[in-house]
This record gives sequence, structure tokens and C-alpha cells, in this order.
Amino acid sequence: MLKYTRSDFPPGFLFGAATSAYQIEGHQFGGAGRAMWDDFAATPGNVVRAEDGARACDHYHRFGDDLDLLKEAGFDAYRFSTSWARVMPDGRTVNAQGLDFYDRLTDAMLERGLKPCATLYHWELPSALADQGGWRNRDIAAWFGDFTETVMGRIGDRMYSVAPINEPWCVAFLSHFLGHHAPGLRDIRAAARAMHHVLLAHGTSIQRMRGLGMENLGCVFNMEWATPADDSPEAAEAAALYDDYYNRFYLSGVFHGRYPDRLVRDLGDHFPDGWQDDFPTIQAPLDWVGLNYYTRKLIGPDNGPWPHHHEVEGPLPKTQMGWEIYPQGLHDFLMRTGAEYTGDLPIFVTENGMANPDVIVGGAVNDTARIDYFNQHLGAVRDAIAKGANIQGYMAWSLLDNYEWALGYEKRFGMVYVDFDTLERTPKASWHAFKDALAR
Repeated sequence: MLKYTRSDFPPGFLFGAATSAYQIEGHQFGGAGRAMWDDFAATPGNVVRAEDGARACDHYHRFGDDLDLLKEAGFDAYRFSTSWARVMPDGRTVNAQGLDFYDRLTDAMLERGLKPCATLYHWELPSALADQGGWRNRDIAAWFGDFTETVMGRIGDRMYSVAPINEPWCVAFLSHFLGHHAPGLRDIRAAARAMHHVLLAHGTSIQRMRGLGMENLGCVFNMEWATPADDSPEAAEAAALYDDYYNRFYLSGVFHGRYPDRLVRDLGDHFPDGWQDDFPTIQAPLDWVGLNYYTRKLIGPDNGPWPHHHEVEGPLPKTQMGWEIYPQGLHDFLMRTGAEYTGDLPIFVTENGMANPDVIVGGAVNDTARIDYFNQHLGAVRDAIAKGANIQGYMAWSLLDNYEWALGYEKRFGMVYVDFDTLERTPKASWHAFKDALAR
């Protein structure tokens, strides 16, 4: 069971679970248009077994049952995402079926007493916009603003909270420099442009929602603690660079109106013309900040091309993803974010969880490793609160086993087991542990 109960956290502390549209909905349903991930998965070598999100968990038809699982476990909130390619199949033209789906989904949350916490973009760029350069094209900020107004013009009056973009680092760097996610580019200039444009789109979206009279708006950043692989000055510099482009770049842009000096020096020639003039938009005021956290990396120096470093395998226990379990990193990010960037702005842990090779035995899934992971990280949250961090909620990733992007369906993050042949749902021991903890 979980070591901590609801009563171990401050009054009003929000507990939720998170998902994303492409990973669970079933992209073949409801008139959704072709998305960048459909193209990426169809290209040999990009995705395990070339799997895609065409059916996924069929949440599109089964959302009522899935929301019942959230309610029965005692969660307060559901962090979900909207699909740009579902709402606007070509990126610009509205699909009424798509808007209707999110309308029904919102009402179903409210009927069950769940707070709707929306993320507008969790990586589902319509292929038609990718054809026009996608995140490399400055026009995407205006396109995304139009998408924001379309979706939130329909459901914004019923949202508890909204963030424009999930994990800017993944949208930009993972996808345009490392090439691990769609569109699969390995291009430093494309990455630098995407890094800036994703923040410009974020700020544009916030401004559009303010224009609709909306409140409780934030941004969700993914964090990965960078530890030097040894005691050398070179390793310290390598880890600092990793920290700058992974963690500090996006926070600094949004909250300080500038980028880290190290990155302006190294990438400035690749940023789009006039990038310095966009910070008034990028810095659109926020009501909260969300942190997604899973692991740390040990970073060592090398003599290769920028960024002149490599990852070193660490000694700690690892999840099914091969990621070290390092709850201290979550604590340290919660403390550092408030101290250096956000002040007393409310902080939410918007994703935290682990992949585990779960199996059904006797009709049950005994995922004790996941329960231990949650225990360690909830403990880190409590410690940060005790030291004065303004943390107001925690959302577990994820409600359901789902499509894990380039890794297909073999990595299971859910508190609910999904049989991807029958689509039957089986709550795991971790789900039962939350049900018990949230009732006390």
C-alpha cells in the first residue's frame, strides 16, 4: 500500500491521473486527420513493430468506463489532452465530431466530480502543418493560437485548468535534434527554431485564452536532473550544459524573458530572426507551473560535436525504460523552480510514474515496484512542502497502459492494465493503493 494518505498532505491538495490523446483515444475514430505520429510510425525503424495510435485503448468509445475508474479510486482531477488533428484534421479546418467528443468528455468528467485539467497539445501535430515546416515555421504560433480559441471557445468555460503545450523539450529537442520522436529530425538549426517557436506558441495560446476570459492557466515542463558523471570540472560543465538545454531554457524564457547565456552562445546563430523581440509574448503571465519528472542522467564530457557530452549508465535501480529511480531529483526541482523562477506561484507535479513489465496473474496485477516508486516520490513532494515549496497537487502517470510513442505498446506505465487485444481493463495493485490512500 501507499505510505501516505490524503491527510498527510495540505487541505485542498489535488490528486489526479494523467493521459494524452494520441496514446489512448484511437486516432482512427471520429474524423481525426493524419497526425505527424502516423507518418513517423509508418516509416520503418522509427517505432517498435511500426505500431501507431490508430486504435490505442479506444478511449474514444470507452471514456465513460475509464472516468469511472478515476472516480472509484478517489482521484480529484483528470489531466487529459486534446488532439489538434482531431479538432482540425488539416490543422486549420474544424471537424465538428472532434469538438463534440471533447464536449462530451468534459461533461462526463464533471458528472463524476472530476476537475478537467486540459493540455491543448501533447505532440499531435496535423501532418498538413508538418508539411509546412511544423515547429520550424514561425507561423505555427498563430496556427496554434487559432486551435486554442477553437477548442477553448467550446469547452473552456468548464475547465479547471489549462496548459498549452506538454513538455516543450520533447516537442523541440527530442524530436528535432535527437530525432527520437516525430518528426524525427536530427538538425541543430531545426531544433533551435523549434525551441523558440514552441515558447512563442505557448505565449500566444495563453494570450488567446486570456482573451476568452479564462483563468488558471499554466505551462508544463519536463525536468531531468543532470548529475556530473565524475568529479572533474569537465563533467561539471557537461552536466551544466545538459541542465541548461533540458531544464533551464524553457523556464528561463517564460519566467525571466531570456535564454541561458551558454545556449545563446552555442545556438544563437540558429535562432529565428528577431527572436529577442518575442519575450513579451512568451512571458504571458501564468497562474501555476507544472513539472513532469521521472529520472536523472549522469553526464560525462567528450570531444564530439555540440553538445560535447554523453550519458553514463548510473548505479541506481531502474524502471522498465532503463531510467534510474531518483526521487531526490523531484524534491530538488520543486525547491529550485520556486526559488529561481516562479516565486510563490503554485506548483503541480503534472506527471510522475514508472514503466514496469506488468503481467496478469490470477486476474490481478501486483505492481509493487510501481507502488514503491510512488511512495518514494510522494515522500519527496512532502519533504519539499515541509521546506516551504508551494506545491498544490500531484498527478500520476498514467491512468492506463497506453501507446508509449516510439516504444509502441510494450512499456506499461498505467495504474490500470490494458489487454491490447481485447481492450479489457484490469486495475493494478497501484490503483487499489491509491484508492485506499485517497479515502483516508
